[in-house]
Amino acid sequence: MTRRPRPARVRAGLGMAGWLFADMLLVLALVAMGDQGDPVAAERAVHPSLPASPHPGASTGGPASPSPTGNGPRGVEHDPVTVRVSGDEAAATEQIRAATEAYRGRQAAVVLTFGSNRDPGLGQAYAHTVNGLLPQARPEMFAATTTRDFISLEDNPRHASLEIYFYTR
Repeated sequence: MTRRPRPARVRAGLGMAGWLFADMLLVLALVAMGDQGDPVAAERAVHPSLPASPHPGASTGGPASPSPTGNGPRGVEHDPVTVRVSGDEAAATEQIRAATEAYRGRQAAVVLTFGSNRDPGLGQAYAHTVNGLLPQARPEMFAATTTRDFISLEDNPRHASLEIYFYTR
């Protein structure tokens, strides 16, 4: 007995079922993550007489990011500060220093750097170079910052656009 091939609409339906399952799993994961409460606030609600913990993470038993206000873990701002730099390393370092002067005293959480070049390898290499200059430009701001090197296919060699995401105050 020979097997008849499935009609095209059945094959398409099976593929869509897989994508539907994956999308539903993603939605479920996002809902579960969004439903997590603030453990520090919950502890204070149960024991209102407790002062803010002098050591971040002490009330929950786990590590937490230090908070300048003492009200629990810090967050990351949604809107980035965009800085554009170009030229050699010395010029780019000075441009970063000048552009971040207004944010002195703040700490950057994440920096996404887009190096411009029609050649993807050269664009990403320039982004990597610029990210290496961040601690030289402002050591207190970029000491423990996560950086990522990306490319922009604009025809503007030795130019980079940085998106700096700061910790909340």
